[in-house]
Amino acid sequence: MNITRRGFLKASGIAMGAMLCPAFLKDAKAKTYAWKLKTLEGTDTTTICPYCACGCGLVVTASGGKVINTEGDPDHPVNEGTLCAKGNSLYQTVNNDRRNSTVRYRAPGASDWQDITWDSAIDMIAKRIKRTRRFNFTRTDDDGNIVNRTEGIACIGGAALDNEECYLYTKLARTLGVIYIEHQARI
Repeated sequence: MNITRRGFLKASGIAMGAMLCPAFLKDAKAKTYAWKLKTLEGTDTTTICPYCACGCGLVVTASGGKVINTEGDPDHPVNEGTLCAKGNSLYQTVNNDRRNSTVRYRAPGASDWQDITWDSAIDMIAKRIKRTRRFNFTRTDDDGNIVNRTEGIACIGGAALDNEECYLYTKLARTLGVIYIEHQARI
């Protein structure tokens, strides 16, 4: 039998295609079935992973006000559908019975935590910022230069903040006179 190199490659390609074709069809059917089940139960929403500075994209599926699935967003340019261990565990973080759903406060010297409202927590934080700023505010430095700063407050941003939120957060800190401004992604 006289076979050419080109003929051998054609025959090999056809044989490999015939062997792999059932596996591809089976996988495609499984993916279609899984996709139908998930989308029948919930609504998909894209979001960003809150853990680090990478900004990986997530697809969160919710049904009845409850998260039923989280997975990497295959259309996101940062992670292209992959997630690290922390991003993969986001589902467990959201659906955890021990997760706090109220504001908790422990008074100085107390041993027990108590639930307080958001309004009282925000008022408490605002009063403490105002008091700390008042006691640590410096109008001029030793050379008489106007500095208008406070060294008693520091701000640290989080990786879950987008550019616009970081901009507003920095403007707030600068308005208060804060000079110690840092971001979690750089630490």
